[in-house]
Amino acid sequence: MHGAGARVRSGGQESHNELSGTVHGPVVQAGSVHGGIHFGHSGPRPDGPERTPWQLPPLLRVIDRSRELAALERHRARAARDDRPVLAALSGLGGVGKTTLALSWLHALRSGFPDGQLHADLGAQASDGPAHPAEVLARFLRALGVSAQQLPARPAERTALYRSLTANRRLVVLLDDAVTAAQVRPLLPAGGSVTAVTSRRRLPGLTVDGCRPVHLEPLAPEAAVDLLADTLSDDRVSEQPDDARTLVELCAGLPLAVRVAGARLAARPGRPISTMVRALGEERRRLEALAIDGDHDVLATLDVSYRALPAPAARLYRLLGLHPGREFDGSVAAALLAADGGDGGGGADGGGGADGRDGADGRDGADGGGVAGRGAEDAAALLEALHDASLLVEAAGERHRFHDLVRLHAAAKAAEDEPPDARARALRRIADHCLASATRAEEILDPQHRTMPRDYGPGPVVVAEVGPGPEAALDWLERELPTLMAVLQQAPAAGFPTVCWQLADALWPLFLRRKFYPEWTASHRAGLAAAQALGDTAAECRMLTSGGVGELGSGSPGRALEMFERAARLFLAAGDGRGHARTLNYRGLALQRLGQPRSAADLFRRAAAELPAHGDRRAGALAGLNLADLALDEGRAEEALRHAGAARGALAASGDTYNAARAATCLGRAHLALGRLEAAEEQLSEALAALRAPSAYEAARALGALAEVSERHGRRQLAADRCREALDLYASAGRSGSAGAEALRERLERLDRLERLEGDASGR
Repeated sequence: MHGAGARVRSGGQESHNELSGTVHGPVVQAGSVHGGIHFGHSGPRPDGPERTPWQLPPLLRVIDRSRELAALERHRARAARDDRPVLAALSGLGGVGKTTLALSWLHALRSGFPDGQLHADLGAQASDGPAHPAEVLARFLRALGVSAQQLPARPAERTALYRSLTANRRLVVLLDDAVTAAQVRPLLPAGGSVTAVTSRRRLPGLTVDGCRPVHLEPLAPEAAVDLLADTLSDDRVSEQPDDARTLVELCAGLPLAVRVAGARLAARPGRPISTMVRALGEERRRLEALAIDGDHDVLATLDVSYRALPAPAARLYRLLGLHPGREFDGSVAAALLAADGGDGGGGADGGGGADGRDGADGRDGADGGGVAGRGAEDAAALLEALHDASLLVEAAGERHRFHDLVRLHAAAKAAEDEPPDARARALRRIADHCLASATRAEEILDPQHRTMPRDYGPGPVVVAEVGPGPEAALDWLERELPTLMAVLQQAPAAGFPTVCWQLADALWPLFLRRKFYPEWTASHRAGLAAAQALGDTAAECRMLTSGGVGELGSGSPGRALEMFERAARLFLAAGDGRGHARTLNYRGLALQRLGQPRSAADLFRRAAAELPAHGDRRAGALAGLNLADLALDEGRAEEALRHAGAARGALAASGDTYNAARAATCLGRAHLALGRLEAAEEQLSEALAALRAPSAYEAARALGALAEVSERHGRRQLAADRCREALDLYASAGRSGSAGAEALRERLERLDRLERLEGDASGR
């Protein structure tokens, strides 16, 4: 049963060994050793034991593909003899059975590839565009045991980490529905793994990577009849052979069409095959506008299946055709089925907020209630009916998806059978569901931040189960990001521009923690345009400040400064002193990145003085922390101690444990600069314990300073270990090119050089 899962709102041991060969990982050894020994760790460590993913979907029976399977096996055997990875690309028409064949091949290899299976739908035919390799790499890395905090931000660094982690593993990987060779190449594992790629297009660009292309044609009539008999699982094919042959010819030998037609007949055991033959013959020309590469028979088959649906299931099918994502869970169905009525609207107002979060408390239109049991049951039952009709496909985690042709068919039926006002209401319900669910995740992740009110349309608002805690809420936001971005981009043209900027606002915790900079920039630019069109100054200021923080993080301090200054002018014009005071801090950060430390310090001092006067001690403490960092960078350690100590106290008092830990790092670095090693180690160790989970970058800064403490204490091995771990964290945060990372590399090289010199001296 496919659950709706939603809520509704109204509104070391020493040993003696002899080893030969290559040993990876730390080893305590005595005696003689032959071969290479590798110490240390070259990438982020998985949280706990390394994971073994098993992600391949279940098998369907393969009919008459023995020639293709033999070709794939010959290619695999040759690659194994040559000690190189195995790569094959299966191409062909949509519904021809590429994925089924790939799964049959890969599942048969499981015993020889014990390190797991990875699977990704690359979405070549998705309306919101194909999946970006960086998104897929993030999912693969987490499946292999890399924590979210350790994920590199840059695509090239994710690819490098992925290949490092797969170099000594034997995996099978399925990359489904690819659009280009360039999309596939970053996702190819290293080592002795097997990768299968499916695509409607031939991908000749992969041949330079040693790829074996396999193009699939539709089934021969005899094989298609076998497939129909397998689907029916009764005697009708043997009893009505001529009608069975005619039916599979009408299906053009495409396995999808044969299986859908067979599923409809299987649901009616007493119905002769000739009834389906007549239905297909009558409707073959009705779907010319939906034909893709001449697939008239597939679409006609889908139309027949649609007409056989109960009326409520048919309506849900049509409305789901309006959903912009590649897949969805049961809460989307519950949202589309929710009854009209009620007033979920709410105005947006606001003032200033810290960390780019300027705005007023409160949200309107959704109160956090659970979804009604009957509504969830109805949605689940109708989704089950669509699965039974082979019009939906199971996806991972109680999720559902359309085959791409089926999705086009559902959208066409919505255009034909739903009046414009019904389509508009359905689009608004999808948008409200996305906005309310993202806002719930935001509440879980940033409960101390002020959230501006949300505007919802009329009727109940269904909220997805986004998870029991912060990590689950972040995962929900990342999984749904393609859909959320698609809703955000279409909202202004669909008639609800407030959803555009409010959804960008709700995505803030994801952007801040997992650094999706392209989406951060795109969403806030779209949100800014929507806010300006609405004449909503508070929303415009929110998009400028939150968006400016994203521009600053992505390496565009000039653009960020322009946005912060523009927000400052708007706050002044509106008489909002607190909002204007917050922009002082942001503008100081931008000026610091632009190499103007004096001007930055002036702004930080003003912010530290003005913000508490406006009732925001936390934001004032953040400005003081920025002053401390700046003083420390310029060699004024005693001044840094004063600012950081005051900031830490105020931040801890406000419940901001994350920034209080950042202040502890600054205190530790200041003590280190003054030669107070014990005090430095105490502060830095405390900071590191608090920063490991929320921020790889901040944890790396604390570890780097601890490495210097260890070296100055004469504990060079510990210093080297801390350098390596900190470099791993910098890489996972996408900051391996930062000044802090470069200083650590220089320190590590010096420590390694000293170790070699001492070894040479002891050898002599």
